[in-house]
Amino acid sequence: MPHVSHVGRVMVPVSDQDAAIAFYTEKLGFKLTVDVPFGDGDRWVEIEPPNGSTAIALVRPQGGAQPGVMTNVALDSTNVRADYEELKSSSVDVDADLIGGDGTVPLMFFFRDGDSNTLLLVEAQS
Repeated sequence: MPHVSHVGRVMVPVSDQDAAIAFYTEKLGFKLTVDVPFGDGDRWVEIEPPNGSTAIALVRPQGGAQPGVMTNVALDSTNVRADYEELKSSSVDVDADLIGGDGTVPLMFFFRDGDSNTLLLVEAQS
């Protein structure tokens, strides 16, 4: 059996790595953890939430991996309602309404980065 221990990173295609770094660090409070030359004139960029965990690799478009996708990335938050208001007031493209929060489904909302990649922010369950 392989020795897989956890999900280390997910890849999100972006059209401009510098603009994506700015969005994720300035709007979401992520930290830039890796930015190194990679391959033939490319670069490998990773960002992480402030408390670590799974990284997001901001990768250049290749083949079918183009910007503007449903990433299937769900981020946890301890205060989704406050995050929704903050992102909305910061001109981040957020859905019109929050979802859930009725006791059976956690409070959540979808939002899009500068490349229209869709992510989900979900209230962390204690």
